[in-house]
Amino acid sequence: MKWSVKRAEADSQPGVSDGVGTAMPALQTLDGEQDLNKKRALDLKVSIHRALLEKINLSALDQIPREQMRTEIGEIIGEILIQRHEPLNRSERNDLIDDVMDELLGLGPLEPLLQDDSITDILVNGPETVFVERNGLLEKVPTEFQNDKHLMRIIQKIVSAVGRRIDESSPFVDARLADGSRVNAIVSPLAVDGSLLSIRKFAKKRIGIERLIELGSVPEPMAQVMRAVVASRRNVLISGGTGSGKTTLLNAMSSFIDPRERIVTIEDSAELQLQQDHVARLETRPANVEGKGEVTQRELVKNALRMRPDRIIVGEVRAGEAFDMLQAMNTGHDGSMTTVHANTARDALSRLEQMIGMSGIEMPARAARAQIASAINVVVQVGRLADGRRRVLSLSELIGMEGETITMQEIYRYKITGRDEHNNVIGHFEATGIRPKFHGDAVSAGITLPPELFRPDFEMGT
Repeated sequence: MKWSVKRAEADSQPGVSDGVGTAMPALQTLDGEQDLNKKRALDLKVSIHRALLEKINLSALDQIPREQMRTEIGEIIGEILIQRHEPLNRSERNDLIDDVMDELLGLGPLEPLLQDDSITDILVNGPETVFVERNGLLEKVPTEFQNDKHLMRIIQKIVSAVGRRIDESSPFVDARLADGSRVNAIVSPLAVDGSLLSIRKFAKKRIGIERLIELGSVPEPMAQVMRAVVASRRNVLISGGTGSGKTTLLNAMSSFIDPRERIVTIEDSAELQLQQDHVARLETRPANVEGKGEVTQRELVKNALRMRPDRIIVGEVRAGEAFDMLQAMNTGHDGSMTTVHANTARDALSRLEQMIGMSGIEMPARAARAQIASAINVVVQVGRLADGRRRVLSLSELIGMEGETITMQEIYRYKITGRDEHNNVIGHFEATGIRPKFHGDAVSAGITLPPELFRPDFEMGT
């Protein structure tokens, strides 16, 4: 059967539901002519889009190639423009067709931003205000939605694709796009000035440790040590603030895991991009409309122990699942990894101690710290500098307990020395001169780490 987006005349019905978005960027003018009045331009495109919906066969959209669809939609738009006596040049018409395609098949005004590889975050603060992050710095872009109803339709399109919901009774949600990009949305009544949407984009190419070295986030010597840490099955905690690169580093370090091992990943919203074949991915589930059916990270961690994992990777620990994760690390699942929000490596340990208390298990503070000291071997602190660049700020090793205190020694650190004339942060990586305990574990695993890697005078790079 030959499919077409054009409706048969008998099928044409007035009042077709406006189920997709309706706003498109402002039309461009030629030869210095003034742009169309903003409101008039939006009204024109809304009108054309609605007329288009009455003329196309929505059921055929998934059945025909995109290029054929674009050609047919272009013809229909041309007919509508002639009927309405709206003169558009070729460039304006192509822009209009692209906008309609984005609305029908994608996420409307967000599509150009999602296709821009230089953008890492998209932050929508209501229908008329959109910011993006490039190179670690925020900037406002002219992208707009027609109104909050249009923005809400885009949000519903995102969350429904992963089986989640958002409405007044459940006004915020975590979700993901098809490429794994992380999405958070919060709507009325919690969002006062219009729906809020945050998208953390994932690079189309996986960022491995080589790319992090190239970007200056990790020096080559430290990358060698990280490889040894993972290969010798040390348990790793990656700590850092929001947007500091915790998940990116976790993905990069996971590439050092032996492909013969079975890995179970547990996340609130699946975003890890492990490169091994034998990976079992688990994702939490929110409660349904009746408040039932919720599956938490803690329940998934417990279930993962029955799945014969060699390593367990928890995307981020936030609450009582920290206790079960530490238990797994202490009971034969060496080489497991997780991340936590914290500003320093020491703060990360304090947060884990607080999360143990959130598990509902009564445990003295010293016993909780002993669990942490026994389970965690290495803490990697990452951060985003004032100029937007991301760096590994320290790599530390836990070596046990002294009285009531967890003892930790820093192996590498990033030392900030000032700013240059462009206000960029000046700094360098340095070794502290301490040879870690896991050096012996690396040797036992057949990994050689040259002694000079740990010398304070060893050139680490900037």
